[in-house]
Amino acid sequence: MSASPDVLNALNSIRANGCSGRPGVGPPLRENTQLSDAAKRTAAGLGLSDALAAAGYRANHSLIIRISGGGTQAVTSFLSREYCAHVLEAAYTDIGVHQQLRETRIILAAPFMTPPAEAAGAVAIRVLQLVNQARERARICGSDRFAAAQPLTLNDTLSRAALAHAADMAQYSHFSHEGRDGSSPADRMSRAGYNWKAVGENIAAGQTTPESVVDGWLKSPHHCANVMAPQFREMGIGYYVNRTSQAGIYWVQLFGARR
Repeated sequence: MSASPDVLNALNSIRANGCSGRPGVGPPLRENTQLSDAAKRTAAGLGLSDALAAAGYRANHSLIIRISGGGTQAVTSFLSREYCAHVLEAAYTDIGVHQQLRETRIILAAPFMTPPAEAAGAVAIRVLQLVNQARERARICGSDRFAAAQPLTLNDTLSRAALAHAADMAQYSHFSHEGRDGSSPADRMSRAGYNWKAVGENIAAGQTTPESVVDGWLKSPHHCANVMAPQFREMGIGYYVNRTSQAGIYWVQLFGARR
């Protein structure tokens, strides 16, 4: 199944040249046959998320545009006028098109891209940097005020415990601080050999970058409070990818202070 070359060329012309006073962006959109299949499935009555799943395409985020009537020039004019910001969104890299009679369905998508397992060390360092940047200044987490706190250091034992819980959540689409075996964060830290006097845990699912996962934690009062808590001295971080799971990627951040 192939997207209409006229529609694809029209959208990439908008991407290159801009619209509504906005400058163009690159690179051009890539045709994706799974997205074209998903667009066809929406024409048969499926919602966008169900159509993407049925077509086997996992997206970080996506958008469907429906246009009735008109040829390529009319479609181009409509997109430039009504969907300029979306067409120019750099995160969108893939496109699928389905045309039937006088209706055009276009799906724009940012593919689900996760850090590979071999990037775990670099990801951990980046998460630590972002957390310590947050701890450098006073912050309000929900209704609680926190003063600036000392920087944390990475601890391998905490990271191994975090990874084990992330892997278990990803393998079973189980999103909880309580492990499937009934364990608590403190239980898992003790099991890993960490002799703790203070324990904290943040979890997340679906975020694909260190920046997005830390930003999400800072926007959540309870998770933000863990990030800012002055009693913690060390941090571990782990993530696990399972594309067939509900969220695709699961994150665990453990905080601790040793006895």
